Formats: sequence, structure tokens, C-alpha cells
Amino acid sequence: MAYRNLAIEQRGAVRTITVNRPDKLNALNRDTLNELTIAFGQAAQDDAVRAVVLTGAGDKAFVAGADIAEMHAYTPAQAQAFSRAGQRLMSTIERLGKPVVARIQGFALGGGMELAMACHLRVAGEKAKFGQPEINLGLIPGFGGTQRLLRLAGRSATLELCLTGAMISASRAYELGIVNRVVAPEALDETVNALADQLAAAAPLAAAGILDAVLQGGETALDQGLEFETQTFALMFASQDMREGTSAFLEKRKAAFRGA
Repeated sequence: MAYRNLAIEQRGAVRTITVNRPDKLNALNRDTLNELTIAFGQAAQDDAVRAVVLTGAGDKAFVAGADIAEMHAYTPAQAQAFSRAGQRLMSTIERLGKPVVARIQGFALGGGMELAMACHLRVAGEKAKFGQPEINLGLIPGFGGTQRLLRLAGRSATLELCLTGAMISASRAYELGIVNRVVAPEALDETVNALADQLAAAAPLAAAGILDAVLQGGETALDQGLEFETQTFALMFASQDMREGTSAFLEKRKAAFRGA
């Protein structure tokens, strides 16, 4: 389909989804949320896609937040629907079953930080800025920020960031476990592309199993999570990819995984 607010690019088995509203610092309005939900749904269903990169257009922002001009006139019912649309998108990304890498440059604030945290891995340029500034607008995070930040960085950091609304640097976000890597701006594309290519070349069923085990098993008690892991581990032995991977290891060659 044709998107008004997104740009889609396919490079091998890697699909790049770009929020393309640079004049609005890629802010998330309702139309953009809906388009992103559709785009990620299509990526989930397309067997040619094995990894996804999510980024924003331009150098100033990954996504600077939700579209405040649109939100300003919301009724409580409209705000609830907007929050649910955002959370539906974040859950779609998190549960995609394929690795999603956030390529972060410039501002990742509010809904932008929430969008990044829904991705599985996050690579940031050194000049990137992160924050949950909703309190400065008389609001709280509405796209999962209080919950995913809590799980990534812990209660103390979550309360500090959400209660003060302060921006933090990429290096501080790395220290808190919010991002996986911080690189020089000129190395951002090379780093993200290499990581995405590595993820796209991995066994798709195993990648999906790891995502499920960590994201779903990790929300249960330890014993339940371990049982989830055991069942997923055993399920891999029914796959051709497992036979290919172990055969390639024994034969000292590179495995060619097919997702079957």
C-alpha cells in the first residue's frame, strides 16, 4: 500500500520502516500509528522479511513524541483510544516474531522513546537524546513507557525519568540498559546494517523462539519460564533449520537457514 507518513525499503531480507514526517520531527499522530501497525503487520506476514529496522527521517529526531497539536483537543475518551492505538502498535512490534532494531538519531522522546523500547534491540548515535517528558504537559506516558522502561531500567530510573521529565544522553541511556549500543553518528548506518544483516541470516524459527522465551516466559514465574524454554527448545528439533545448523557445524560450513 502507499503510505503518507512512512517510507519502506527492502534490502535483502531486511526491511527498513522509516517514520517520514521530518517537518514534525516524526511525531506520532493517529494516522502514523495506524500506518505503522499495518506496516509491521505486513512485515510479520512476509516470509522474505527476516529482520526489521525502524528509524525516523532526518537527523534531528528518531521520533520526538506524540503529536501534541493533535492531542491538545482530545476528550478523555479520545485520549483512551489514542493510548490503546499506541499500545497496540508497541505490542505488535514487540510480538512480531522477527527481530526489530531501532536506529536512533536525534530526539527519542515520549512516544518516540516508547516506540524505541518496543523494539528488541536499540542502536543510538552519540548525539541521541532520550526522555519521558509527559509530566511537563500534565500527562503520564500512554504508550507503555511506565511499563517497558521499568522492565529495561528498573524502578528507580523509571521514576526519576518519568517524574522529572528530564532528557538523558545516549551514553546515560546505555548505562541504564535502555540502549544496546552507542556509536558515532557517522557509524550509525554501518552498525545498524551489519547488526540487521546478522539477525536476518540467523535461523528464523530459533529467533522467534528466543523472542517468545524472553518476552513471554520472562513475564511468568521462573519455573513457568523454564518450562516454556524447554518446550520451545524441544520444538526446534522438529525443524529443518535445526538439522541444517547442526549438520553445518559438524561439516565445518556456513549454515543456510530457510525458516522451516
